[in-house]
Amino acid sequence: MHIDIHAKNVELNAPLRTFIEEKIADVERLLGENAAGTHAVVEVGIPSNHHHSGPIFYAEANLTISGGHLIRAEATNHDLHSAIVDVKEDLKVQVKKFKEKLSDAQRGAAE
Repeated sequence: MHIDIHAKNVELNAPLRTFIEEKIADVERLLGENAAGTHAVVEVGIPSNHHHSGPIFYAEANLTISGGHLIRAEATNHDLHSAIVDVKEDLKVQVKKFKEKLSDAQRGAAE
């Protein structure tokens, strides 16, 4: 899987890049044989510098699976790492639903 990581208003250092890659790799393991040709675009950052309640971080991920299927997740949190974990969990739920749809479609076609 190819992963593009973009940062907005935060520094994308090596530990943060590694953390994001590890979390997206968890989702890749769920895809199994569908992981070949998968492309992920992950964006993390602060939406603006004008928050009065302190920094609010966001993370969003667009996962393009071979065959043109798009899975998208986004989350906001007061902690950047928590926002990334929330996105990972949302992606995992959506990937499981996607795999169930594929298996149901294959099962229905075989009968």
